[in-house]
Amino acid sequence: QVQLVESGGGLVQSGGSLRLSCAASGFPFGIYGMNWYRQAPGKERELVASINSAGGNANYADSVKGRFTISRDNGKNTVYLQMNSLKPDDTAVYYCQTVIVRRGEVQTHWGQGTQVTVSS
Repeated sequence: QVQLVESGGGLVQSGGSLRLSCAASGFPFGIYGMNWYRQAPGKERELVASINSAGGNANYADSVKGRFTISRDNGKNTVYLQMNSLKPDDTAVYYCQTVIVRRGEVQTHWGQGTQVTVSS
């Protein structure tokens, strides 16, 4: 059973930092890319950052470039999102996500989300 468990969210002042973690299990973590999404109240879920299986290639939404860093530790089956210079607009629920192939079927899996609140 695939599980993605996020942690590290919380309340932080504008300009502060947080590091989110997503612990993965139930699939061969090291061969799949991982993504962080976020959803703010009243808004659609948006892709924040992606990282490839080996961790050598990452992509970011324009809104977080230069402030957020995605990384992964394949030995710990964990993906991270380091968030610096946080702004009130970064307030959202942050989700870990992956797309895997199992028995010929493409499956999309999400974590339960972790709340990030940035106060002004």
